[in-house]
Amino acid sequence: MTNCNIVTSIFENAVTQPDILAIAEPKSPGDPIPIDGIIPYRNMNFRELATEVDIVSRGLLKHGFKKGDRVVLMVPPSINFFTLCFAFMHIGVVPVLIDPGIGITNLKKCIKEANPVGFIGISKAHIARVVFGWGKKSIRKKVSIGPGLFYGGLPFNKIMKSGRSIAENSDGFLESFQAAENDLAAILFTSGSTGISKGVSYTYGNFMHQVKGISSTFGMESGEIDLPTFPPFALFNPVVGVSTIIPDMDATRPASVDPKKIIATIRQFNITNMFGSPALIDRVGRYAEMKKYELPSLKRVITAGAPVPEKALRRFSKLLNDGIHIYTPYGATEVMPVTCVGSDYLLMENIRMRSIKGGGICIGKPVKNIELKIIKITDDVIASWSNDLELDFGEVGEIVVKGPNVTKAYYNREVETRLAKIMTKNGFYHRMGDLGYRDETGNVWYCGRKAHRVRTEDRELYSVQCETIFNQHPMVYRTALVSVNREAVLCVEVDKEVINPNLEEIKIDLTECALQNNLNVKAFLFHPSFPVDKRHNAKIFREKLAKWAASRL
Repeated sequence: MTNCNIVTSIFENAVTQPDILAIAEPKSPGDPIPIDGIIPYRNMNFRELATEVDIVSRGLLKHGFKKGDRVVLMVPPSINFFTLCFAFMHIGVVPVLIDPGIGITNLKKCIKEANPVGFIGISKAHIARVVFGWGKKSIRKKVSIGPGLFYGGLPFNKIMKSGRSIAENSDGFLESFQAAENDLAAILFTSGSTGISKGVSYTYGNFMHQVKGISSTFGMESGEIDLPTFPPFALFNPVVGVSTIIPDMDATRPASVDPKKIIATIRQFNITNMFGSPALIDRVGRYAEMKKYELPSLKRVITAGAPVPEKALRRFSKLLNDGIHIYTPYGATEVMPVTCVGSDYLLMENIRMRSIKGGGICIGKPVKNIELKIIKITDDVIASWSNDLELDFGEVGEIVVKGPNVTKAYYNREVETRLAKIMTKNGFYHRMGDLGYRDETGNVWYCGRKAHRVRTEDRELYSVQCETIFNQHPMVYRTALVSVNREAVLCVEVDKEVINPNLEEIKIDLTECALQNNLNVKAFLFHPSFPVDKRHNAKIFREKLAKWAASRL
């Protein structure tokens, strides 16, 4: 049997490149940048990382954790987060990862659904667990990192002490759990930006194929240095021999990042790869443009989580060397990546013009081993595949995908699983919940979420298709199309760098734009700052905006 456990690669890297930097984390997060511009970091090479993963694994086993245990992990981006995730997979423990930004009530629901037996977190997480009664009936094994041990049960340093003692008396590293392709590896909860948060069941096979997909799509190689401003995206880095530099920032607030620290870190470590949400790319790009900075060490930039405004894409591209691109992969918690396209293509005049005339946003062609189709729009369950579901080129429908990195189910949510999967003779298609179409060249164009389509009396409007038209206004930062009493209303957020904007003039311009594009928009409402998701600060909560718009009308 092939071992699908990707953690084995970490121990291989400990032999092949033991002294190469694996992970670095800020020593004093939140401190100002020193006068010399060098931010103090704690560095760990691949041999040290493998040793730490081995120690944590042995310590967890010693204190009662075992294969198949579902354990909530609430630890901020850090070396501890990485070593715990790898240790879990090393011994077959199933991490349950939930975005804290979904709110206290939703967190409690998610934890109840996952029915975990364990909880490992910092003291603040344990205090919340006790106060709000998270997992009261199921959680028996508790470990606390840092102070506040009264709430957290076993101190993490005891786990480390036990594991180190066993490792010192052992010959070599503990052998990794021999994982089959369909063995449950993790439960990752969606952000809930368009509905309830759902736990996505990831198998070891999903992770293995995801690593292959990311490596082949972006061409990342051993020896590169990555700055992941959303660290969970970097969990695969040590597996492929890429160094990870954890940035000094609040990962839950990328739109408020200090651009000086991001730029200083890129220069300090000669970063070759950077991942950032569209909100972070926009903020860093604006600052770098103002200061006339360049970022010559970067070989690629990856941004995902929401459509990237053309203005932000163009601005950040100017910071990079000629021939270096910003990649905008498309995917979801359930499958990543699905498609990919570079800024060189997106900024071509014909592609740009198609987009700003209401063609949607180009998200590129499917990546290797992904089969993508466009099907008729329906909110109903589709139990099995039939060829008459598929639409022709140019027709807008729901995007569905099939491939080895596509997850099979939501944990403990049979109804949602049936809604999201279409069974075939040799597998299944996953319904992305997104609308789009394929053009004559095979590129996919994204038109918006299925849940965000606005159905008026005479037609159906798709959010991103329409918003991209209005977003071209020089004083507009972003817009959001919502439905109020079966009529289209456009919420508008003005660019914060515009001083004393004349809202009446902007409204006149947008009204004229709507007429020119045959879009029957009932009202234009200016909102000071759109509600967005906590994960990327980029996905707009249109449901909240719709309620706000209804109250204004």
